[in-house]
Formats: sequence, structure tokens, C-alpha cells
Amino acid sequence: MAFTFDKKTILTVGVIAVALVYIVQLFNLQILDEEYKINASNNAFRYDIRYPARGLILDRNGKILVGNETAYDIMITPLEVKGLDTADLCSVFNLDINDVRAKLKEYHRDRRRIGYQSLPFVKQVPGWQYSLFLEKSYKFPGFSAVSRTIRNYPFSAGANLFGYISEVDTAFLRRNPDYRRGDYVGRTGIERSYEHILKGKKGYNIFLRDVHNKVKASFSDGQYDLDAIPGKSITSSIDGELQQYGELLMTNKVGSLVAIEPSTGEILTLVSSPGIDIDKLAHINKFFGEISADPLKPMFNRAVMSPYPPGSVFKLVNALIGLEEGVLTHDTRYSCAGRYPVGRGVGCHPHPSPTDLTQSIYMSCNTYYCYVFRNIIDNPKYPNVAAGFNRWKELVESFGFGSKLNTDFHAEQGGTLPTTETYDRIHGKNRWSSLSIISLAIGQGEIGTTPLHLANLAATIANRGHFYTPHIVKGSPDTLINSDYSEKNFTKVKPEHFLEVIEGMYLAVNSLPGSGATARIAAVKGLDICGKTGTSQNPHGKDHSVFICFAPKDNPKIAVAAYIENAGFGATWAAPIASLLVERYLNQKVDRKDLEAYVIQGNLIRNVLK
Repeated sequence: MAFTFDKKTILTVGVIAVALVYIVQLFNLQILDEEYKINASNNAFRYDIRYPARGLILDRNGKILVGNETAYDIMITPLEVKGLDTADLCSVFNLDINDVRAKLKEYHRDRRRIGYQSLPFVKQVPGWQYSLFLEKSYKFPGFSAVSRTIRNYPFSAGANLFGYISEVDTAFLRRNPDYRRGDYVGRTGIERSYEHILKGKKGYNIFLRDVHNKVKASFSDGQYDLDAIPGKSITSSIDGELQQYGELLMTNKVGSLVAIEPSTGEILTLVSSPGIDIDKLAHINKFFGEISADPLKPMFNRAVMSPYPPGSVFKLVNALIGLEEGVLTHDTRYSCAGRYPVGRGVGCHPHPSPTDLTQSIYMSCNTYYCYVFRNIIDNPKYPNVAAGFNRWKELVESFGFGSKLNTDFHAEQGGTLPTTETYDRIHGKNRWSSLSIISLAIGQGEIGTTPLHLANLAATIANRGHFYTPHIVKGSPDTLINSDYSEKNFTKVKPEHFLEVIEGMYLAVNSLPGSGATARIAAVKGLDICGKTGTSQNPHGKDHSVFICFAPKDNPKIAVAAYIENAGFGATWAAPIASLLVERYLNQKVDRKDLEAYVIQGNLIRNVLK
């Protein structure tokens, strides 16, 4: 027998089915799901946030670079504030009584919107002040405290490297909905790059309120409380003692000092000077205005953000390109009478002449590289100047210049490298030649490189033609590094060509007196330092002092770039600073005490402020 349903029956069955679904769901939510009861009765509960300890930042040897200490945020629940001893509260926290009264008046005006929320009143109170608050807490109804951690810095160095944390603002919250007001986030440096590892996860304690909205006790004996999960610690590639020593050498100087381990790409030291005072870093909000107004821009990380002209250290790149392109050999010789004799003339310092390739490096002859550069650009195997230039640019880019190196340091900038369009715009299309752009021969003109790029160049030469992407963190159980950091980046210059250049760098440092070598001040017995000086022209004042080096010559352990603004010749300041850093790292001590004292006591800031 077939059953048939009229429209009324179908509608009735449908209504009953929907009703059953709702009944089952309501039973589940109201009877079975205790967590829903907690959320639905939110007005009856008070949630005290438990903030996690932020992960530590360790140096490559396991020493703590960035640690934690306990502080407290004093919270206010405005609707519970009655009979407050305002004067005593101000004395405990050193507050202005008029500011407190104004804030309380504002809370009273917004009391309906605020309800029984607890809001921060005084942030990051130290332990001694918190203890004083506890002793007098009966005078301050409606006030409570939340434990937090703030950063401390056992090595008293590395502020710009580590970066700072600060409370999230409205703009940040719009972009990052996982955060809430009162949370702190890494804003710069390692703190920002590794925020996702360091931050941890918040927890909470739930307290029950009575009918008068007074907190009675922990809800359900803490069964539904959630423990905070501390952030994971990071093992950095930084050598804490070397970082501290590097900053000492850069006292009262403007510029950068960067050291890399060539065999891994790990950054050993990254100094930007002058930097943020480490003692102000944990309380950056208090000092932010003062730091921002400093004309020397301590928040600007010159090591990774400033695109300087590389100066004569760039001759190494042009030598390598000349060898690769077949326009240069070890025995190629050019005479120098104090200037390049064609065009407007590029000057050169006095030195023995003529020079071959090795001599041109350790004597740093400008004229030699004007010849080399023009031979690269005007190479007859290319149909025109633009094609020769593009090949030169392609080889330069293979060293990492002209773009970001893709490190794990978020503020890194890519520097600048000109294109054919650059010169079409400056000189007119098809109206420029190798002579028009001759400044590139000696690392001047339209090229800009960061000190990190220059340290990477030193590491690339040390490795005979390849580099690992520089990075600031070592692999550890809590921190797996990007696999890209273990891959070799090869230049487009054959490894055998690097041997010629390395010999010139070795002789620049280790030649006998009277040889014309420019970097003899950097020599350290037994370390076989290989280096190249640079004096970068500066239209706004005294020239910049530049030096790159690596050591030892065979099986190199460290590569360094020093860039000192308004400091003159490369051998005057940059070479001593870089070589002292190398000596300290490889020997674990410095024997050249007179040179060390000369560097530390040198004050070059006045040159920048003129």
C-alpha cells in the first residue's frame, strides 16, 4: 500500500524535525557543554590573563643575550573603585595626582561601556614597587596586579640587533587579529623576525563573581584555568663577547661593523653605531621620543639599511669580472702617473708604477681599474656598450649586490645598482659610454651597498666564489633554520680566478714596509689576514673609511666589513677596527694594546655633526 503526504503533513513533519534539532543542540550546549556555560555566563566570571614568559635569545655558545625579569601591570576595574586613597596611590607609583584624577573621571564617564573589565593603569612596575602596593592594597579597592616579564640584557650590548618589544596599537591590531590590547610584540630586530617563536601563548585564571559582582573564588577549583605556554628560546649565531667588543671599538663613531662565518653564513657580530642605549631598550616607550629626536638616528640600523658607495673595496669585484671576461690576466700591467689620463680624469694616490693585477690590489690603484672597467664594458664580443654593461651587471648581481640577500633580519635593504635605463635617463638614450660611467670602476657613482653586503663579499672571496645567505639564528631543537641558509649561492666567476685576488688581499696586509701596501696596519702575526682598504668619496663631508677582510687565508673562520662614516682613508680607522675584531675572535685576546686604545678613545662623531 503506497503512502501519500499532502502539503500540510509535509510542513508539519518539517517543523517537528527542525524543532528536534534545536532541542538536541540546546540540551548539548546547556546541559552537556560546560565550556559553553562558562562563555555564555561571561558576565558572571572574571578572567585574569596569564602572560607567558617570552623566549630567551642565546648566543652561539649558549650564553643568554636577552633574558627576562618579572614586572607587574597594575590593573583597575573602575566599577569596583570606592573610597580610594588617591594621594597614597600616587606616592606608591610616583604618579601625578591630577593625571590620576583625570583618568578616574574618564573611567567614570565610560563606566557603562567598560563594565567590569580590568584595564591597565600602571605598566611594568618593578618588584619592589609591587611589594609596596601589596602592603597598602586595602587602600586601593578595584586595583589588582598581573605578572608579566620584561627583557633584560646580560651582555649590555646588541640593542639594534635584538630589537625592542612594545604594546600593540590599533593599527597593528587591525592587521593582526590574533593579538589583543595589552599584548606586546617584537617591533624590530630579532624580536620581530622571530616573534612567532618567542611570543608564547597566553593563559588565564577564571574567578566567579557573586550577585554583587564581587569576586568570590576560583571557578570550579581552577579546572577550566589555562596555563600560559612560555615562548621558545632561540639560539642565535651571534658571539655575545665579540658583539660587546665590536660595540666598544665603535664607541663615538658613526658606521657599522659586521662579521660573518664564511663556512656557514652565520652572522657573528652586527654593530650599528651609534645605536640604542641597551639600558633604555626594555622601557623603549619611555625613551622613544628622546631616541627618535637624536640627530645621529640611533634607531636606524646602518649595517643592513644604509646603501653606501663601497669605494675601492669594489675593485675586487671588477678584478674578478675582468678575469672572468678574459680582459685581464695576472700579468696585465698599467702605468699610473697619479690619474687616469682619459676624460675628466680619475685621481690616484702616489704609489710605485706600473702595477700588475696583484700589485693593483694591494696598492689600490684607481687608474688600473679604470682601464679594467672600460675593457669589460667595451669588450668587442658584445655588440654595444649597453650589452657589455648588462653583462657586467649580471656578474655583479651574482655576488648579491643590488638586491636583498634574503637574510632573516627584517629591516634588510637591497642597496642600489644602476641599469641601462638609469644612464639613458641621466645622459640620454644611446648617448653614454664606458667613460660616462667610469666612477663604477672604483665603487663610486650610482652604486650603493650595505655593510652586510660588503661583509658577504669578504665571505664570498674567502670561500673562493660562493656564499651562504647570511643569517642571525643557528639551528636548535626549538628553532629549525630555513633550509635555504645551508645552500651555496655561487657567483658567475670561476673559483680559480679568486686565487689571484686573494693573493693581492694577503699582500695588502702582510707586505714589507715600502711595498706600497695600503693595509699593513691590519697585520696580526700568525693570522694571515687578507684585506682590502677603501676610501669612499662623500660629497657631504670627510670621506668614509672602509675595510673588508677575512682570516686565516686558508680555511677562513671570519669575514669582516667595517664602514666608518666621515673617517678618511680606509687604513686610518676601518682597517684597525676590523683587524682588532678578527684578532679578538681568533686569538680570544688582543695583544696590540696601543692600537686598541687608539681606536676605543677615538671620537669621530664631531666629523659627522659638522
